[in-house]
Amino acid sequence: MLAVAILAAGKGTRMKSDLPKVLQPLAGSTLVERVLSSCEHLQPQRRLLIVGHQAERVEACLAGHGGLEFVLQQPQNGTGHAVQQLLEPLAGFNGELLVLNGDVPLLRPETLVRLLQRHRERRAAVTLLTARLADPSGYGRVFANADGEVSAIVEHRDCNEAQRCNDLTNAGIYCFDWRRLAEVLPRLTTDNDQGELYLTDTVAMLQPAMHLEVQDADEINGINDRLQLAQCEAVLQERLRRHWMAEGVSFVDPASCTLSEGTRFGRDVVVEPQCHFRGSSNIGDGCRIGPGCLIENSSLASGVEVLFSVLRDVRVAQDCSIGPYAQLRAGAELEPHCRIGNFVEVKNSHLASGVKANHLSYLGDADLGAGVNVGAGTITANYDGVNKHRTLIGADSKTGANSTLVAPISVGERVTIAAGSTLTKDVPDGALAFGRARQVVKEGRG
Repeated sequence: MLAVAILAAGKGTRMKSDLPKVLQPLAGSTLVERVLSSCEHLQPQRRLLIVGHQAERVEACLAGHGGLEFVLQQPQNGTGHAVQQLLEPLAGFNGELLVLNGDVPLLRPETLVRLLQRHRERRAAVTLLTARLADPSGYGRVFANADGEVSAIVEHRDCNEAQRCNDLTNAGIYCFDWRRLAEVLPRLTTDNDQGELYLTDTVAMLQPAMHLEVQDADEINGINDRLQLAQCEAVLQERLRRHWMAEGVSFVDPASCTLSEGTRFGRDVVVEPQCHFRGSSNIGDGCRIGPGCLIENSSLASGVEVLFSVLRDVRVAQDCSIGPYAQLRAGAELEPHCRIGNFVEVKNSHLASGVKANHLSYLGDADLGAGVNVGAGTITANYDGVNKHRTLIGADSKTGANSTLVAPISVGERVTIAAGSTLTKDVPDGALAFGRARQVVKEGRG
């Protein structure tokens, strides 16, 4: 059996934030959510989150993650003290305990698989993750023989000068035999520079103790401040871009683009510079995105082109063209071959195949039939000050420049609306609709 415990009680003072450190965002997810996802494939029988600072807020953020057990650490007196809080909830548990840190978000799932395998193969009491760092300052040093057996871990602040020359560092990730750990946890003391209970001190009490060295030291990057958060973001973004380029996506200027892990691309997609993908977005085969686009929680079918535009919570069918400087908002749905041009905004509207809105228009709460041509400056006036109302425009109709359609209103098929019209009443099929004030010219007033 396997239990996973995530240490998430710290305040994160150096973040200088009202948000708990483990809830800081990284590529669209919180730090602690990333740690949770890294161990999902292990299918642990128990998942425990040790909380302290703003515990209620952390629990509320993770309410949607079923099966989590929250354990309160109050006050916070070190990592050993945190794991001591598990003695009661894990009483009678017989298996391994994997201890992760809520602020170490770059661990690859396969690394945790290897750690668990090493622990079981060597029948270890404890197996810890290690890395060799060019600058190990601030990290605990691991002392081990050539066979991987660990004799001691010494925190950086407690190292003497000779010990600080060792570049093998403790990543703070452990796999324990829980029953053996539970026997020694009560023996921890605060006899150290910080006056805290260190989980690392249990290693000297547990034999055999083994370590697994990671090849990519970025995996164990911890986050204590905004600089380290930005550095981890850069590592994660590089991973994501490399993955999708290997899958057939072209990034013209990779470093200028950012992705979420929920972004999915088809083949032969071209992403121009300064494009950003958020949430769960699907980009179909052969799309061309950018430059200068933001796409969030949206689905684009094959062959869509988007230029200098913002798309949020929308669905776009194949071979549509969007932009430049268009905004598609929540609920916009475009059928194939639509054209949304410069400075056009579409919200909560369905556009059938072949609709064209080339310039300077607002289409909100509207349903447009196939082949509708929207003249420049057309507005669907959907809000009466209290409620939103819908506008219906039938297939093959045309709106003239600077038309205003005051909803609720239904315009039939094959209708032509004269330029400058304001319409407040329904229009039947095949009609020509005017809605202008009479022009008045008074000479000699110049």
